[in-house]
Amino acid sequence: MIDAVLASITEALVKGEKVDLRGFGSFQVSAKKERQGRNPRTGETMTIAARNAAVFKPSKELTGRLNGGLAEGDTANDVVGHPSEGSLKVHGDKIDT
Repeated sequence: MIDAVLASITEALVKGEKVDLRGFGSFQVSAKKERQGRNPRTGETMTIAARNAAVFKPSKELTGRLNGGLAEGDTANDVVGHPSEGSLKVHGDKIDT
């Protein structure tokens, strides 16, 4: 079933449609313009081609639950998500395990 759902989302994105999963978030295609960049190894200036990218925007409900707030319809007894052990790493930081 998961493969079928992912295939449906992919097909919709290829057609340029927005996919909205109520209470979770939405997927859509974002056009990225051609731009100038640098090769990190050589420092040489290069042109990065225009492309389309799939982007995900979480719903307000999901964002609220991830940040410890209660979403609409929740009660104080509902379980609120907490970061798992694997999410302790902050971008750029190294954690010894």
